[in-house]
Amino acid sequence: MFPDPHPLDERLGKMFFRQAPQQAGVYLMRDKEDRVLYVGKARNLRRRLNSYRLANPDRMPRRHLRLVRLVARIELQLCPDESAALEREAALLRELKPRFNRAGVWPAKAKFLVWRLAEGRLQLATVELPLSGWERSGPLNSMARYLQAILARLFRLALHPHLSFHALPAGWVRGVWTETVIIPCPDGPGEVLDLLNKYFSQGRDELLLWFANRLSHRRHPLEKAFLDSEMETLKQFLAKMIRHAP
Repeated sequence: MFPDPHPLDERLGKMFFRQAPQQAGVYLMRDKEDRVLYVGKARNLRRRLNSYRLANPDRMPRRHLRLVRLVARIELQLCPDESAALEREAALLRELKPRFNRAGVWPAKAKFLVWRLAEGRLQLATVELPLSGWERSGPLNSMARYLQAILARLFRLALHPHLSFHALPAGWVRGVWTETVIIPCPDGPGEVLDLLNKYFSQGRDELLLWFANRLSHRRHPLEKAFLDSEMETLKQFLAKMIRHAP
């Protein structure tokens, strides 16, 4: 019977959300005394910030509603890409320890991205201590899980071209799974291992070219935009590895 409340529209104005940049960055939600309440990151700041405008008590967690009621200002910090935003968010969380953040406030344990082939299947995992028989990259900390998610999605679609994007296992788009992801390799499993090793150990781009070739038939606009974004993240990570190589 009544419209959903829009407390942030009333405090910050609708134009703040309409004019928010459509690029990667971090946002700091501050109270009336300018204390940081919450830090978040986004691939598209405008889209993420708009998700906070409705404060429906029947649909939103109480913690979220309490946060929205306290926010007096939102500070934006732009980043060149989502990977940089993730790093900036991690640094701010450890420095500021905002009241409404739970994850990432204290230094995380070292995380490695590891992979191997077993019985013709690619296994990707994030671990604190590399295991014998696994190839590894790291420590990568928060990036380990992020790269695991991207590689799992791309390999699943590249190795199984008959599967649609919507056929990805439940939770995969959001990176929700157990620590180890298993992907059947119907052909050329040795090639997959070689490509991963060259990418992480030698900083070579054959993996990116292989993905581009295998995924070139996927033309649905939304699917293509998502895959292009995943590929761009891998390119940026490769460029960063090359810059920091000894």
